[in-house]
Amino acid sequence: MGTFRKDEIETFSEVGQHEVGRLSEDDEPRLNSTDSFMADRNDDLLTRTSWCDARHAQKEIDRGRAHGNKAALWLRVRIQAFMFHIGCVVQQHYGKVLIMGMLILACLIVGIKFAVVETNVEKLWVEAGGRLQEELKYTTETLGVGEGTTQQIIIQTPNLDGTNILSQEALEIHLQSALAATKVEVEMYGKTWDLGDVCFKADLPSFEDNLLQGYLEVLVPCILITPLDCFWEGSKLLGPYSPIHVPFDLDIDLVWTKLDPLEILENLKDYSDYFGDLDALFGIFETAGIGHAYQTKPCLNPEDPDCPEKAPNKYTGQVPDITAELTGGCSGYASKYMEWPEELIVGGVQKNHSGNIKSGEALQTIVELMGEQQMYQKWVNDWKINDIDWTQEKAKAVLEEWQRKFTKVVSASNNNSQSQNVMAFSSTTFNDLLQEFSQTSMPRVAAGYVIMLIYACITMMKFCDGIQSQGGVGLGGVLLVATAVLAGLAVCAMIGIEFNAATTQVLPFVALGIGVDDMFLLAHTSSSLPSSIPVAQQTGEILKRSGMSVLLTSLNNMCAFFIAAVIPIPALRTLSLQFAIIVVFNFVAVIFIFPAILALDIERREARRIDLFCCFSSSANRIISVEPIDLTQSPQLGRFTRYRHQDPRTHVTLQSSVQAVTQMPARPGEHCVTVVDSVPFTTVGRPDSPPSPPGSRTLTPQSSVSSAPSTRPLTGKSIDSERPSFRERCTGFDLSLKKFAKCYYGPFLTKMPVKIVVLIFFTGLLGVSAYGIVNMRDGLDITDVVPRKTQEYDFLEAQMKYFSFYNMFAVTQDDFDYANSQRILYQYHDAFREIGEVIRTPDNELPMFWLQYFRDWLLDIQEAFDNDWLSGAISQNGPHKNATEYGVIGYKLIIQTGDSEYPIDETQVNNVRLVDEHGIIYPDAFYNYLTVWWSYDVLSTVVSQAQLHPEPHNFIPGGVNDPEKRIPKSQALNFTQIPFFLNGLQTTEDFINVINKVRNISSHFDSRGLPNYPRGIPFTFWEQYVNLRFFLMLALISVLGATFLVNTIILVNPWAALIEVCVLAMMLVELFGFMGIIGLKMSAIPAVTLIFSVGASVEFTLHILLSFMSSIGDRNRRMCMALEHMFAPVVDGAISTLLGVIMLSGAEFEFIVRYFFYVFTILIIIGLLNGLVLLPVLLSLVGPPAEVVPNNNADRLDMPTPEPTPPLDHGLVMHSIRRNGDSGSDMSRTSSGASEGFRHGYAPNDHIQIHPPEFVVETLTCHTPPREKAKRMSRRSRRKDTKLHPHPHQHPHQPTLPQQVSSSSSSSLHSSPSLARHVTTVTATARVSIVHRGACGVDKGESGHSYKSHRRRDDLKFKYPAVDGYPHCDTGSDTSV
Repeated sequence: MGTFRKDEIETFSEVGQHEVGRLSEDDEPRLNSTDSFMADRNDDLLTRTSWCDARHAQKEIDRGRAHGNKAALWLRVRIQAFMFHIGCVVQQHYGKVLIMGMLILACLIVGIKFAVVETNVEKLWVEAGGRLQEELKYTTETLGVGEGTTQQIIIQTPNLDGTNILSQEALEIHLQSALAATKVEVEMYGKTWDLGDVCFKADLPSFEDNLLQGYLEVLVPCILITPLDCFWEGSKLLGPYSPIHVPFDLDIDLVWTKLDPLEILENLKDYSDYFGDLDALFGIFETAGIGHAYQTKPCLNPEDPDCPEKAPNKYTGQVPDITAELTGGCSGYASKYMEWPEELIVGGVQKNHSGNIKSGEALQTIVELMGEQQMYQKWVNDWKINDIDWTQEKAKAVLEEWQRKFTKVVSASNNNSQSQNVMAFSSTTFNDLLQEFSQTSMPRVAAGYVIMLIYACITMMKFCDGIQSQGGVGLGGVLLVATAVLAGLAVCAMIGIEFNAATTQVLPFVALGIGVDDMFLLAHTSSSLPSSIPVAQQTGEILKRSGMSVLLTSLNNMCAFFIAAVIPIPALRTLSLQFAIIVVFNFVAVIFIFPAILALDIERREARRIDLFCCFSSSANRIISVEPIDLTQSPQLGRFTRYRHQDPRTHVTLQSSVQAVTQMPARPGEHCVTVVDSVPFTTVGRPDSPPSPPGSRTLTPQSSVSSAPSTRPLTGKSIDSERPSFRERCTGFDLSLKKFAKCYYGPFLTKMPVKIVVLIFFTGLLGVSAYGIVNMRDGLDITDVVPRKTQEYDFLEAQMKYFSFYNMFAVTQDDFDYANSQRILYQYHDAFREIGEVIRTPDNELPMFWLQYFRDWLLDIQEAFDNDWLSGAISQNGPHKNATEYGVIGYKLIIQTGDSEYPIDETQVNNVRLVDEHGIIYPDAFYNYLTVWWSYDVLSTVVSQAQLHPEPHNFIPGGVNDPEKRIPKSQALNFTQIPFFLNGLQTTEDFINVINKVRNISSHFDSRGLPNYPRGIPFTFWEQYVNLRFFLMLALISVLGATFLVNTIILVNPWAALIEVCVLAMMLVELFGFMGIIGLKMSAIPAVTLIFSVGASVEFTLHILLSFMSSIGDRNRRMCMALEHMFAPVVDGAISTLLGVIMLSGAEFEFIVRYFFYVFTILIIIGLLNGLVLLPVLLSLVGPPAEVVPNNNADRLDMPTPEPTPPLDHGLVMHSIRRNGDSGSDMSRTSSGASEGFRHGYAPNDHIQIHPPEFVVETLTCHTPPREKAKRMSRRSRRKDTKLHPHPHQHPHQPTLPQQVSSSSSSSLHSSPSLARHVTTVTATARVSIVHRGACGVDKGESGHSYKSHRRRDDLKFKYPAVDGYPHCDTGSDTSV
């Protein structure tokens, strides 16, 4: 302990003990900072009045002693009263509150079992309530769940970047990987499922001949898009994997490697009795461009023995020109329908001046699988699943299992190659990756929480003082916050808020880090609470002082997180709501349950139990001896001679601790002896006294006051509480955060050059941040959400680099007359020529769509009909036997009227054309024609990907011998789609550009009466960026506005709220800019992080602002006091938040590290810089006025004069002894001078009551010379000594207490000048009652006091049953000290 920097006179008000009086800064000498650190520990009421007790501040204003913000104080009084009431109730019933609170939270945690983790990308990232969600909803309701197809992709790249992959060797490796994919089989539900069972096929129309139909069903291959289709080797992928044997004289096996479709059909004509008329099949093959299939294509390896005879390089043996063959793309087995653009199969292409490919860096093969809906419908009536309860869910499970095995088999198919890298990817693999991404890493969560527990425990432990240590409070607080986080998540699950990857990977860490901030604030308040506050009110006082900050920060966080839900991205909206709910639970836990932990810790300290080891108690009672010092006689005070002309220091020694010890009688008949020990402990000085000399020990006055007798010691906060903390012990020197802020950092910031440098620094930081914002791009690469150094990451990286193509569909809806508005459909299709990213055919034309296929097929039918009409094979009455099949179909189509009452009109053969000269299909019979086309021209309907809904009727007109002429009319369409491929989309700007152009086309034709919308991956994932910055700006303005509104209402100070909002906006700009500087892209996730940062940043700023407003003095002084008060809690909160997110650095997903760990770490650094550097400087320059300002603009309120106490009824004689072994520590043995019985002591089950101290303040004004005045004071002190201590015996080793006072005063007054003096005499009397309830001879076992059996007491009074029969024990004796 060192000397004090400021002198105090202690007084008491209705709320506790406080000091007033100080030296002016001009008269105050510069003292050692370490010595001055202990000053002003308990003057909060007079210097931070509204923080400690707003009611007292309000009274001071009402009494005219001060002025200030009455409205703010009015509201603060009610909030503090509410918080105080909560704290007192919790302390009174802390056991019940703690048990019930934890029990309720534990019961809520059970609800976590209802949690549903959503991984559906569309449900997570599509704008909620937007047009895209409505469009997807319409698609799902129309087509059903699981419609469409899925793509399984194989990509091959060279291991050495830049190497040309277009070589025979590379293509043969690609062939082996593709063959491995075609052989994948899985076992599920007792069945074997191969590629043919799950792939998407372009079915051929049904034929009456069952034998031919059976051959075609097996022969029609799966659709594969591959560069191998440019060569004969592409046929090896088509199967059938069990060759079909054709009997008769043909004796051939039908496999695509040897299949020449036209040649086979010519041979089958001779067996028409078995296969029927094959003209229709010839027509289909010719229309589809099947022809000779792969037999005329060059062989990649001409030396292959199966290379067909018709291959152009069969006999030359030359390897084909691979680059020339791949230029312009390849075609499948139906060359007119299956044209694969080169952008789809070759990546990293370089071309010469003529447009031919020179080299390439990647190859791609796509395997088309059925969707779950089509898979279910295909097998629902098949014999294969007769013994299976076949459902769409089982169809989905089969498809997913096949895809998983596909990825594994293909990835392992190229283990022997050193030059090529083959990668496989499927939609299920990606979903599994998202599912894995969404799983909580329990080891990482456990490690993070253990680190937080260790930090909280160490931060609040005092290893040199197990009594005052609060490590258990830290442990309990972290566990409580963790429980509250889990309970909040459980409630989210129970009310239907779905979890996602951000919930499971990020929220547990960030929520814990932010949640413990308020816990640390309350814990710091608890550790620095003045000991003068009655024990029963300490928890209430903690909440009274810090509850306002907790309330404000929680309200700001709730507003920020709830308003963050403005961003209409479901994944982030649910994350925002979950954060907000967790903040609510944290607030409830910190306000209602954590005080119970603090109350329990107060009980432990009162019982002198060791922290974390409550079964052990400490018997240590520190004895502090303070000797009176004559300032004029001390040889060490030469440098203080200028103070000899001032009033000397008056030393009043109070007994700090009264300990009653009863000695049991050694032999029967002897009496018990009660010994009352008292410890000198405190010194009170005059307001204008000089500092204590070096080497003296002067302590801050600390006594207990209460409205009722109390058994707590008078020591209050002993010197043990000032022992170095663990942080100080680790750093090796006595420097705490509070001391650093008060003695060094705060004064440093008060210097004007420092303020100028700070402002310049943050102005530059703002400029750098603005540069980062300007250069921050939009987007979120899919590789960001995939772990690095995995096959999935390599695949996605290669796909983004070489094959940035995406499917897009232009969808038309209902409320449109398709039959009579065909021109608008053609114009709608042609409008997409304006979009350069749409892949075109080799003829530079857009891909055909369903209406064009429909029209062209009708033109072929019309041509066949015209030929038969001219040849006489068809007449008005009908077709003849020599009519062709197409001609017969044409006749039956032409005579359709489309009228349900008169469906047939044979006269129309003379004047009706299926398609007019403008390419418009006859509108009246449009839906009759549609029925036949959909059923007959299956290949074109499949390739068109039209997805017509309702699906047209399945009907094929009969031949010449079929008299039925009527064709059923299909229902009006309400859904069609036009497919496109988009290529060259690399950046988010590319996607947004395409989306805007497509949306413009869509809006234009929607205004013309064609309801339509685009559909595809680019719109599902990238359309959110179109309005993202608008929504972000709207959300940020809303959050800052809400913060301003909340702070204005609670603080009743718009200027303070404006400063707070300005600093928060500054932090937003800085965080936004640094995200751009480190290379992050703007997406919904950084947007929500920016919104979250407003709530998190409040923890760094609001505590400082509130402490500044509640302090008294000029701006610089209040800034220093705010830093002294809140520097440690803010730093501890920042460290706890950092520890909460630091475990994110070990996440397997780069996305978590970059977008959460980096961002939150930057936020913590920015928060500390702005909250502890910029904000204090701004407050010292333009800060709001204090809530309470003394009328004389002093640094503290004036000391109120306490009410005089009634005179004492009786007193006790103080006998001073020195206890052996306690050198330097004086103990006083107290006994009664009138009762011999009391001298013998009291029974063990009796107890001591320490009554409230009584103070008598006497102020005299005298003009007498110092020597005469000293004589008067000496005589007065002797009279008091006689009155208060009538015992005739005086201990020889130590003077009585009044002698100390008078001696000190007398000796000090010798140096006073002969001027008018105000002499204040403070007489403090503590009454100690030793109440005997029983006999002295009670067994020791009955007198023991167990900590575990310790009961809750009213103001901590022990109650013992009366035991009679011990005549030598006095009852109700009082001992006055």
